[in-house]
Amino acid sequence: MSDQPAVLIPEAEVAERVAALARQIAPRIDDETVMVCLLSGGIWFAADLSRALARLGKFVKFDALWLSSYRDERQSYGRCEVRADLQRPVMGRKTLIVDDVFDTGLSLSEAARMVRDAGSSEVLTAVFARKPWPTDRAIEPDFVAWEAPGRFLVGYGMDVGGALRGLPYIGAMD
Repeated sequence: MSDQPAVLIPEAEVAERVAALARQIAPRIDDETVMVCLLSGGIWFAADLSRALARLGKFVKFDALWLSSYRDERQSYGRCEVRADLQRPVMGRKTLIVDDVFDTGLSLSEAARMVRDAGSSEVLTAVFARKPWPTDRAIEPDFVAWEAPGRFLVGYGMDVGGALRGLPYIGAMD
């Protein structure tokens, strides 16, 4: 493993992809839609996406779910642990679940189940990066900004042992 990540998507392209995704999402949501960010990695994408939607006149409500399936490891341990639940009611509202990367798909699937169980009228999902190997249990995201290679990604919310999330670009550590 190299000490420095290889840049796969520079910062300017990240912003372009988020803006393009917001244009795809905007017609499907309304001002009562609750954006549910999956913590911790999704916060960078959720912040940029909510601002991109606002520039298009779409002002989502905001909430977060803190789910864990990695425990600072490089691979999922195969189940999702709920560390913090929703704080905002979603009953009868559309929800847009937002995450940084669709890897195994377990977190996104669990989040979708949770907001459906909480009474959301429609569950939409958006991820910045989709890796090529979701599990059989995984739902497919509705919106994807980038079809990622099967590499270990860092930056823009993605990490290695809790580090490198804050990089403004997406890199690979392999």
